[in-house]
Amino acid sequence: MTDKRTVRVTVRGSFDGLTDAQKAELIAAGDQHSDILAVQYTEQGHLTYDLKARPFFTFRFAEQVAEEKDVARVTARAEAKAAAWMTERGYGFKRLTSQTVDMSEVPLGPRGRRLQG
Repeated sequence: MTDKRTVRVTVRGSFDGLTDAQKAELIAAGDQHSDILAVQYTEQGHLTYDLKARPFFTFRFAEQVAEEKDVARVTARAEAKAAAWMTERGYGFKRLTSQTVDMSEVPLGPRGRRLQG
């Protein structure tokens, strides 16, 4: 049996070609999406942006996978979910990029090593 791996994917992009009404809608909902201290990685994705300050957004996704070969699929799914969320709402976007971290490969700091030993 293989241990589960937690994979975190951060998908970033830029809003593009938003109408005034769309900008107003996003700004009105901004309080739900601008608190950087409330950031979380979820399977559905957690969206953050501050459209008043800059035209960028970030989605954060997390999934559990059984094998390393599944990590690339998680990245592709995360990008597709971010694009679908934007498209379903009619929001233009561009320059999607992603960063993927397999949490099983993140080295433990001194405290983590103490707790493990």
